[in-house]
Amino acid sequence: MVPKYIALLVLLFIVNISLAQETSQESILPNISDSFIEKLVASAKIHYPKAKTFEDRVSIARLNVQKAKLDWFNILTFNYIYAPSTSTSSVTTSTGLSYANGYQFGLGTSIGNILQKPTLVKIAREEYDIAEMNQEEYFLNITAIVKQRYYVYIQQMTSLNWKTKNMESADRIAKENKYKFEKGEITFDAYNAAYLNYSGSVQTKMEAETAYLIAKSNLEEIIGVKLEEIK
Repeated sequence: MVPKYIALLVLLFIVNISLAQETSQESILPNISDSFIEKLVASAKIHYPKAKTFEDRVSIARLNVQKAKLDWFNILTFNYIYAPSTSTSSVTTSTGLSYANGYQFGLGTSIGNILQKPTLVKIAREEYDIAEMNQEEYFLNITAIVKQRYYVYIQQMTSLNWKTKNMESADRIAKENKYKFEKGEITFDAYNAAYLNYSGSVQTKMEAETAYLIAKSNLEEIIGVKLEEIK
């Protein structure tokens, strides 16, 4: 007849193998939500500080384009000459030009300014295009980072769930064996083996909890809010 403690060790081995096979067959894919990922990415684009920086750069570049267009009005120079009233009916300048008494107004311009303006407007537009492309590139990068951290988060959450189940199973077996040991149905070695198995599963679950919390923290860092706030 096979000793009871050997039979128990065999049972524990079978249980652990069964749980390991279930864990290996578990996939994180059913837990992946594309719509939730989109919400996470949208949150990162709004709340992550570096994303806000790229948005500000685009806004500044857009304003510079508008400024460059409005600078066309600066090529005109307004001037006036005041000729105070005298006993004569006109005032003659040193250049020989005569002006009637009172204010004389005029507009002037520079050929150089006229030739420069199209180039300045073009430069402003190109800087705006570059700012937009940099923002688009960054959004692609931040989307990839959010997805990666989300996948790691789901992986750690799934792992924690299974390791929690393993611990609960080991706890159940340890309690059953304690009861049997107290009744003298199994040896101390069999009871101790079940207890050691339970202790190991507790430690494994604690490590899984730590990994899960770190993954959650890393994801929340880039989306800028708590995961619970994403609806």
